[in-house]
Amino acid sequence: MTPSPTKDTQPNTPQDGPSAADLQDLVASADTGARSPLGLPGKVLFAVALAWSLFQLWFASPLPFMLGFGVLNDTEARAVHLAFGIFLAFTAYPALRSSPRRRVPITDWILALVAAFCAAYLFLFYSELAMRPARPTTMDIVVGCVGVVLLLEATRRTLGPPLMIIAILALIYVFVGPYMPDVVSHRGASLALAANHFWTTTLGVFGIALGVSTSFVFLFVLFGSMLDKAGAGNYFIKVAFSLLGHLRGGPAKAAVVSSALTGVISGSSIANVVTTGTFTIPLMKRVGYPAEKAGAVEVSSSVNGQIMPPVMGAAAFLMIEYVGIPYSQVVKHAFLPALISYIGLLYIVHLEALKADMKALPKPGVQRSLPYALIRTGLILCSILILAGAVYWVITGIQAIAGGAANWLIGLLIGVTYLLLLRHSAKYPELEADDPNAPVVKLPEAWPTIQVGLHFLLPVVVLVWALLVEQLSPGLSAFWASLFMIFILVTQRPLKAFFRRSGDLGAAARQGFNELLDGLTTGARNMIGIAIATATAGIIVGMVTLTGLGAVMADVVEAVSGGNLILVLLLTALISLILGMGLPTTANYIVVATLMAPVIVELSVQSGVIVPLIAAHLFVFYFGIMADVTPPVGLASFAAAAVSRADPIRTGLVAFFYSLRTAVLPFLFIFNTDLLLIDVTLWHGTLIFFTSTVAMLTFAAATQGYFFVRSRLWESAVLLLVTLMLLRPDAFMNQIFPPLEQYDASEIEEVLPELEQGTELRMRILGQSATGAPREFTTLFTVGAPGTAEERLDQLGLMLYHEGDRILIDSVGFGSPAQSAGLEFDDEILFMEVRADVPPKELLFIPAFLLLGFIILLQRVRLRRQQAVPAKA
Repeated sequence: MTPSPTKDTQPNTPQDGPSAADLQDLVASADTGARSPLGLPGKVLFAVALAWSLFQLWFASPLPFMLGFGVLNDTEARAVHLAFGIFLAFTAYPALRSSPRRRVPITDWILALVAAFCAAYLFLFYSELAMRPARPTTMDIVVGCVGVVLLLEATRRTLGPPLMIIAILALIYVFVGPYMPDVVSHRGASLALAANHFWTTTLGVFGIALGVSTSFVFLFVLFGSMLDKAGAGNYFIKVAFSLLGHLRGGPAKAAVVSSALTGVISGSSIANVVTTGTFTIPLMKRVGYPAEKAGAVEVSSSVNGQIMPPVMGAAAFLMIEYVGIPYSQVVKHAFLPALISYIGLLYIVHLEALKADMKALPKPGVQRSLPYALIRTGLILCSILILAGAVYWVITGIQAIAGGAANWLIGLLIGVTYLLLLRHSAKYPELEADDPNAPVVKLPEAWPTIQVGLHFLLPVVVLVWALLVEQLSPGLSAFWASLFMIFILVTQRPLKAFFRRSGDLGAAARQGFNELLDGLTTGARNMIGIAIATATAGIIVGMVTLTGLGAVMADVVEAVSGGNLILVLLLTALISLILGMGLPTTANYIVVATLMAPVIVELSVQSGVIVPLIAAHLFVFYFGIMADVTPPVGLASFAAAAVSRADPIRTGLVAFFYSLRTAVLPFLFIFNTDLLLIDVTLWHGTLIFFTSTVAMLTFAAATQGYFFVRSRLWESAVLLLVTLMLLRPDAFMNQIFPPLEQYDASEIEEVLPELEQGTELRMRILGQSATGAPREFTTLFTVGAPGTAEERLDQLGLMLYHEGDRILIDSVGFGSPAQSAGLEFDDEILFMEVRADVPPKELLFIPAFLLLGFIILLQRVRLRRQQAVPAKA
């Protein structure tokens, strides 16, 4: 890792771009730690970071079970994981801005050792703690108190004050509960109970969040670090520029695509901004983008990388635990909104280029016509699909024929493919990083650029195959992909030197080994902030479980919003935005998912809308990461402004305006879960993708006030209407054709026997909240096998009785659908609803596209007139 600049480094003048050292210090201070000590301290930090990576690889591998040595359970592994992370937090991150960067003060060594001991306490005394659950000793209490205090200090150093302040407020709330207003009061907790709960159980610091960091996140961050050290980061940027740089606003479009690609290997918005923005922002400014807009484009695309599967800033792996669905389902539900959001951003930068009449950079090579380019692109895409199909059938065939030897044969096949691709790439010169501030920028040719790094795609393919096809756990998938990356780092340079018959093979091998060590240590240092963030977020999660605040949050939000679902969502979005300020993606998601996602689910049910849990989690996640964009915190905006030399507040405001498309999507998929590909067929999913993409483009055109030409105000209004018709056709169709037929509760005995098996049955229930206040909510059941009303009620786990005109619940079967829905004795059934036989909502697409065609026709005519005026002149 390149050392950070010393305090004596001279600042840049406003006319100069930030130096490489400045940008590295910016990333280091946020991600890897700004301290790079020399001599023995530097070697200690290097050794600890390397040991952490090796430990995580050992823990994820099958070797401990094969050898019967070094097998750790999840709790022990979490303790070791945090011990490494908190030790490096105190040694790699200086306490203050004035603290030394080239040495580690003795106080930090002491704090690091004490904090590491407290973190490893569960590992060192696991057997003793297991023998006396909920009976902490004085030592347990002291270690818990000291550990929490040092964890808060480590949080301040690595992540800044926001998360530390939230955690402190959570701790205060634990102890002052009896003195709080009635709506949020609780009985409080003693110091012994709190210390035990937060530190020596898995309900606090060492809970699910830290477990996900230990089992999954570390290996994905490590994989991304090694992929970057191998040269993939620069390769992705060059490929994006070679493909898009020659278009109008090409550098901005390349910034969007390269940020999407580097988002796969980066879990940090700030690192994404600085990595790609160092190259893209100066080029955007050169082709005509103002400094604020250049920075805003980079911010919007980099933050969008946090919502793009497969990693999603590590939040995807947390969603597995919090939502309780397989990883493949998380990717499926999150993919379409992220993709159309990126497409919308590409269109926004295209419209900005049209509005400013920007000129394109000269394209190298022979110029081809548009039909030729489209045909060639289509052939390439078809070839990729055919190749993917062939690979799938070959591998599945090997597995079917070879049996137990299949893994060895597949490994051999991957190795041979790697050698062939590497030999082919050796025919081309290495991709050197260009200077974006150079007088002349020459775009690389697309096809040769792509061929230089095709072997970088192999480990990504291995990762995706293991996750989505083989359905391996995320941790094991990342382990095999990381193992492959280790092999690539060690071999690619000497093999290239051999194929090119140039250079010293020994020197190339040493360079590859050094890059491996750099990747392992950088990956560990990149994990410091995430490990600390997930541990500190555990304090907030522990506070919720200890005090029951989660149930109270719904009552507070309902009281403020008056029960109106739209106001509930707006308020939840605002709270998620505030909670996410200054937090890294992982901690951001943990906080908002713990506090706000259950609120959406509960209050939407009371409003009669059934919101899937994954939709609620994605909603709060989207608005949580918007805090990276939005002033006054907007860390990614400040990073981009440092590169563009623009005002950070203005950059953040423009980035927020560009990100409106991302802010609109969560409101839409709450009501239209088709956008999350929930219960849709392949053809229906294809239609949704097409219409959603068109809708996002029209939304971009409406908000930018420009389509083919500058739009009139009424045209922008019509485009917004088209957007809503395409994204939420049910909102209009439901006004014409009510989607539900309502029956009085007294008709339940007549209606139930007539319903077909599999019919969705909604019941509106009047019950009581946890505080005894009356509340209405809706439950959703699936009607079972044919039978009488009594038989079908029994399938649901319900027995009813009449009290005058009221239908009340007499008993609820244990483990029944009714119990899962939260029904209780004496709840009243107000009415029932079943889906009505109505025309498909997709019929509304026809008038939507007719309106869109009308606007296109008007603007095309106006465009021809404008083009004709200069010609006549």
